[in-house]
Amino acid sequence: MARRRQSTNARGAGSSWAPSTVLVTGGAGFIGSHTCVELLDHGYEVIVVDDYSNSTPQVFARVERIAGRFVGAVYELDIRDRHALSAVFDRHSVDAVVHFAAHKAGGLSTRMPVTYYDTNVGGTTALLRTMHEHGVHRLLYASSCWLYGDAGGGPLDENTRIRPGTPYATSKWMCEQILADVCHRHPEYTVLSLRYPVPAGAHPSGLIGEDPRHTENLLPQLAQVAVGRRDKLSVYGDDYPTRDGTGVRDYLHVMDAVEAHRVALDHLAGPPGMQVYNLGAGAGSSVLDVIAAFSRASGRSIPYDIAPRRPGDVAELVADATAVGRAWGWHPTRDLADVCLDAWRFQRLNPHGYDGTARRPETKE
Repeated sequence: MARRRQSTNARGAGSSWAPSTVLVTGGAGFIGSHTCVELLDHGYEVIVVDDYSNSTPQVFARVERIAGRFVGAVYELDIRDRHALSAVFDRHSVDAVVHFAAHKAGGLSTRMPVTYYDTNVGGTTALLRTMHEHGVHRLLYASSCWLYGDAGGGPLDENTRIRPGTPYATSKWMCEQILADVCHRHPEYTVLSLRYPVPAGAHPSGLIGEDPRHTENLLPQLAQVAVGRRDKLSVYGDDYPTRDGTGVRDYLHVMDAVEAHRVALDHLAGPPGMQVYNLGAGAGSSVLDVIAAFSRASGRSIPYDIAPRRPGDVAELVADATAVGRAWGWHPTRDLADVCLDAWRFQRLNPHGYDGTARRPETKE
């Protein structure tokens, strides 16, 4: 059985443990690929597993170009495949895991609930069992503020009542409950769960960003209109109880998000158990706000029409990240203008997303 080594890395000075080799599940995805850059930039050895259901392997050449270093190893596998996943842990002495691998579209999850529970929950339990068998007990989990659901206006803190409105959000909540129970019954585990609302933007180089073929999120679809790949944007609902009738969201720049994940790795050296923190910019922007900001960033008008609300959408979702700022000193440093400028740069340089790649389409159940 492979065992986790005690790292001699200088990070986390003052503690007896600091991560050196980090396994990133879903490392080819939007947040995962940016996290790989951040970790490589800070001296970590990075191992990636991904099944490319929402991503492409072509991203790694760009990750390595930005970081000036190679990813240690990349494996194409489904994390529900415990035999294949175990082989990765056998080959590498993993110190900690950053777990992104999941299906992520709230609206699509209402049409494919079994697929979402199978992948998101089943993938997490398979990962936990494999980690435990290999003596790896430190995990950073990518959760979501969507598990708060329709909790009302105002920034929502970690004590907000959980009321998920989609199978996607419920799957994230179920995984958090599983992780908390594992920590309760196995005191050697240290788990940090980071909940964030809408990650957006791109790396400032323009080399990596959110590929519009792999997401239903607003910014990539809006960018496709600006670059001429789509005729107009669909705005889903203009009758919400908000200042202009469109949905209000907290758009957290992806670079702020991945900096928080890197800081969180240092805190996995802390006491065992599970802690939950919100990430977020702490300010809400309506769909019409984002359209106006993106129009300024791109210098182009954005035609749009109004479409019916989508299942699971809520009027407002804004995160209160006060707790993580108090605990770790992390605060976002980028705003909506930065999100739009960086998203536009990526789209302008990559009008077809990652060229020469094709997504494996998700199918109906």
